[in-house]
Amino acid sequence: MAYGEALSLQRAVASSRIAGQVADDVLLLVEHPPVVTLGRGTKPGHLVASAAQLQARGVELFEVERGGDVTFHGPGQLVGYPVIDLKEHRQDLHWYLRRVEEAIIQALATCGLPCVRNPGFTGVWTQGVAAEGESRLRKVASIGVHARDWVTWHGFALNVTTDLSHFDLIVPCGISDVTMTTVERELSDSFPGSDAVARAVTEAFGRVFDRPIEHRPRSWLEQALSAPAPSADLGRTG
Repeated sequence: MAYGEALSLQRAVASSRIAGQVADDVLLLVEHPPVVTLGRGTKPGHLVASAAQLQARGVELFEVERGGDVTFHGPGQLVGYPVIDLKEHRQDLHWYLRRVEEAIIQALATCGLPCVRNPGFTGVWTQGVAAEGESRLRKVASIGVHARDWVTWHGFALNVTTDLSHFDLIVPCGISDVTMTTVERELSDSFPGSDAVARAVTEAFGRVFDRPIEHRPRSWLEQALSAPAPSADLGRTG
């Protein structure tokens, strides 16, 4: 799904969740064509490529309202947008970020990849399966969120089979010496496949947020969004 379309969709879902039209928490899972997004915390110089270089490589550029610095989305990456009403969980964004990390950590453990948090940095990191002799953590998932009236949107990007060369266009998440990696690269021959990773992530979110998972088609979501609702200004595409 094109990034702009997904951005409009998640904003609509968040607006409807705030208004009470959508009664349940929603986890949108998508894959984007190549795109760089700039969060509210993006520092000058963290977008390395010029507009012409991005255009030459077919990479879109968006400024968005999420927290965090610059990041990349593209094919082979599982991007998740949890629209969660924290009033039904815990009204604490730091708690929420740790819960998102925990869901990804649990999911990747199910797939055979041990992961950890990296103190001082948001996201999910790994030393791979055979960590002995390798002390450097590699980043496998980035997280940047936003909330209004304690309803969240934006979310996480998990590198599953992503072409990591695109991260040369940016300083990923503003961390100058970060090493990005993918689930496929870390697991090599034991990689279970992208569909298995997506299933593991979905199930882990259900466990971590204590919600039963119901898989619903996009048509259900569009129907839920079709009823009139109070307007909510959730930001504009840059």
